[in-house]
Amino acid sequence: MLPYPQVDSGIVTAVDPRAELASTPGPTGRGFWFMAGQYVALTKPRIIELLLITTVPVMFLAERGIPSLGLILATLVGGTLSAGAANSLNCVIDRDIDAIMNRTASRPLVTGTISTRSAVIFGMALCVAATLVLGLLVNWLSAWLALAAFVFYVGIYSVVLKRRTPQNIVWGGAAGCMPVLIGWSAVTNTVSWSAWILFLVIFFWTPPHYWPLSMKFKEDYAAASVPMLPVVAKFVVVSRQILLYSWVMVLTSLALIPVAPMGWIYTLGAVLSGGVFLAEAHRLHHHAVLGSPQAVLRPMRLFHLSISYLTVLFVAVAIDPLTGNHEAHLFRVQLKQRLGRCSGKEQTAGKQGARVAKTGQAENAGGGALNQRAAGQIGALQCGG
Repeated sequence: MLPYPQVDSGIVTAVDPRAELASTPGPTGRGFWFMAGQYVALTKPRIIELLLITTVPVMFLAERGIPSLGLILATLVGGTLSAGAANSLNCVIDRDIDAIMNRTASRPLVTGTISTRSAVIFGMALCVAATLVLGLLVNWLSAWLALAAFVFYVGIYSVVLKRRTPQNIVWGGAAGCMPVLIGWSAVTNTVSWSAWILFLVIFFWTPPHYWPLSMKFKEDYAAASVPMLPVVAKFVVVSRQILLYSWVMVLTSLALIPVAPMGWIYTLGAVLSGGVFLAEAHRLHHHAVLGSPQAVLRPMRLFHLSISYLTVLFVAVAIDPLTGNHEAHLFRVQLKQRLGRCSGKEQTAGKQGARVAKTGQAENAGGGALNQRAAGQIGALQCGG
């Protein structure tokens, strides 16, 4: 591995002397709505969107159906506040390197539209609000998981890892995996093996997502002395690492099929989207081996594809539990019963469903418990019930 720029081992939040904060032209305006927009920008809403894409589908999987709207909203609000808090304080810590990098030179702390003190107060207020929302409206396990993600992202990734190691995004990315655990715990108040598998999917997805971006903006990161892997290693080394993580990511996504278990919708989505992702990762590595220029490498293709991959995979996670499971089967039996077309086997299944409704407990095909509300609805409508 090539040597990379060393940074002061002291307080890494000290402003880089090359940064000229508040000297970069930024958006101009005044009034409530302008400042509100600046504070929203501080939370990096596009990153939050990506985090929330993984939260709701996992809640569907944990519920094996559709959770209550109130629970979904409370979890999303709490998760948004928590991610916004972490991103705001990350902007405070990175304000010096943001001023050096062209990609981030228009952020509010760089342009001076928001003061450092105000940003710190804003970030901490969001953190407190997130913890209370999740703890009081969801459950305290979800609140502690969100708080752990906040501490890890701000204290470990932003302060310790980002400026010290080329593996910064690998380990720092663990914070971005936490919404999966939060979504699962919001429904079950536990964390299962299925949740941990999806956690690992995002963990292995993070390097193939961020390293292509770092390849594109290599000079920016080098100027700011941030040792991203594409800054300190040849592109062929980076592409090889991307390929390795991509294969592990896809294989990990397939491990969910027997563990959850998942049906044909998730299986098809995981195989097809994973295949497309791997093909693009192999294309990038092939051109890196050939020493092709950036115009041919086109690393941002994989960056954008990684977002599409994650979206497709987690949409499949959400849809799959709604089809072909025990709950859906009992509803189909109920419909046939209403039409007078139940077979003897379905009559038996209906009676079993009635007993389920009385106890409020049932096992789906994968061994997960149906929630009491859904079981009661099924038991009231099945054959022979």
